[in-house]
Amino acid sequence: MKFRASSLGKLMTSARSKSEVLSQTAKSHIEQLAKETFFNYRNEISSRYIDKGQQQEHDSIELLNTVRMESYTKHIGRVSNEYLTGECDIITSDTIIDIKTSWSIDTWPALPHEAHNSDYEWQMRAYMMLYDRPQAEVISCLVTTDPDLLSSFDNRELHQVDHIPADKRITVVKYDRDILVEAEIMERLKICSDYYDQYMQQLTNK
Repeated sequence: MKFRASSLGKLMTSARSKSEVLSQTAKSHIEQLAKETFFNYRNEISSRYIDKGQQQEHDSIELLNTVRMESYTKHIGRVSNEYLTGECDIITSDTIIDIKTSWSIDTWPALPHEAHNSDYEWQMRAYMMLYDRPQAEVISCLVTTDPDLLSSFDNRELHQVDHIPADKRITVVKYDRDILVEAEIMERLKICSDYYDQYMQQLTNK
């Protein structure tokens, strides 16, 4: 079983009991994946916040290019190892960059300590493994929201941000690769894969 890099945070959560390796969060996620495979369906989550992230990712990359005077482009190409699969947003010679497009100025993390998220960190550690890069950055970008994504109830002032200097509209959180942590990840994913196989077998024999 190959797990998505974005789901690694769920799989790495600690169990409440020391006698168990996998947490209930991890087990529930694996069971959900197994059911989707066995019954051939996909549980897609959709929201305006996700829609903005997908539709305006290019705007965020251009914002970052403006600030850094770079010419980053969206990376295309999924990579995998024995247990992981993922597709990062931007890749350089030594760094993985993941773009997070905030919904509004109110939800945007203005400083790094606000932007740190354990799920994002695990995702970046997965990417550093998959792409063999020593560093990773999660960059939260604040761009003006496409009016088509807004309703009449939304406060437009929270979504019109072009008047704010570009360098004030990105927040960067950096991570360094850790080989010891990667060994823990691979050990955990082996257990997760075994649990997935066991659950699939139970569905087959039901």
